[in-house]
Amino acid sequence: MPIEQADKLRLEEFLEEMREYKARHTELITVYVPAGFDINLITKQLESEKSTCTNIKSTTTRKNVQDALESLIRLTKGMKKTPKNGVALFAGNVSKTEGQDDFITEAFEPPEGLNVRLYRCDQTFVLEPLEEMLEVKEVYGLVALDRKEAAIGLLVGKKIKVLQKFDSGVPGKTHKGGQSAQRFVRIREEIAKKFFKKIADVMKREFFDLENLKGILLGGPGPAKEDFLKEGDLVTALQDKILAVKDIGYADEHGLELLVEGSGDILAEQEIIHEKKILEKFFDMLGKQKDKTAYKQKAVEKALNYGAVDTLLLSKKLKKADIKKFEKKASETDVKVELISVDTEEGQQFWNLGGVGGILRFSV
Repeated sequence: MPIEQADKLRLEEFLEEMREYKARHTELITVYVPAGFDINLITKQLESEKSTCTNIKSTTTRKNVQDALESLIRLTKGMKKTPKNGVALFAGNVSKTEGQDDFITEAFEPPEGLNVRLYRCDQTFVLEPLEEMLEVKEVYGLVALDRKEAAIGLLVGKKIKVLQKFDSGVPGKTHKGGQSAQRFVRIREEIAKKFFKKIADVMKREFFDLENLKGILLGGPGPAKEDFLKEGDLVTALQDKILAVKDIGYADEHGLELLVEGSGDILAEQEIIHEKKILEKFFDMLGKQKDKTAYKQKAVEKALNYGAVDTLLLSKKLKKADIKKFEKKASETDVKVELISVDTEEGQQFWNLGGVGGILRFSV
């Protein structure tokens, strides 16, 4: 699920603050504790690192690393268990003046589960795992198959997650034991049909109730993927979700990677379609229900102050400070925010209209 606007804003502000810090030497410590991991093991690791850092030659750097580790050890010892979504820990001397101390110790619980464990001592804090949480988490189902094997996965944002992989047991084209060629072909076809049915069942189990599923990409070598669509008994709701059928050379985990690589045009188009639908609704209401819309900064700010905005539209071409200002205001009244590019004619038209718009719950 996409993270809530208030959590997104909290994360953005935290990251903006942490990006400002840079040490003179390799002495800023970052620790990521994944969801469900035993915090006591992290404490033991930090204590071990503290023993090891006695080998650091520079007296100043050694002291700063030791002090940072001590502060993190105190922090983790004070935790009874790892927070629900895991925790990101940061500590170090961030003073910009040589010889002066300005120590910080931060424990940040992210808005969604951390799945990475990390310890690093560097000149800057490691922020990538948290930054990835701000990426759009549109979800696409991935299916790579032929008559012998299949892999089923998800594309979440930019990451591929393998859900299941399995073999069909379909025998090769040669046969033994005096079977007639015709009978052997029939057996192979029956096994293949059962395999297709299994793939359809797994797809239903994995995809059917997935709330934010945007579509399904299907691929594989040869005609098996087309045969699957004809013979696999895939439920209509999922059949209608198939955005593309691609020829790829593999039907395993690597096949899922090739499927994503070969579907870049489809994925980009889906994002544009989503944006076009939002703008189509906004412009339609602007013409037919003008009192239920607002545009330009002053009018939209007024509507936000009244709590009247249902969906806030912001052009990506706006100044970053303005986007943050509107996002913060939107988070106070549970407003859905949509960022609009200028890659389409409609997006450019929206920018020419002021780049700020609102679909309202009630007229102001």
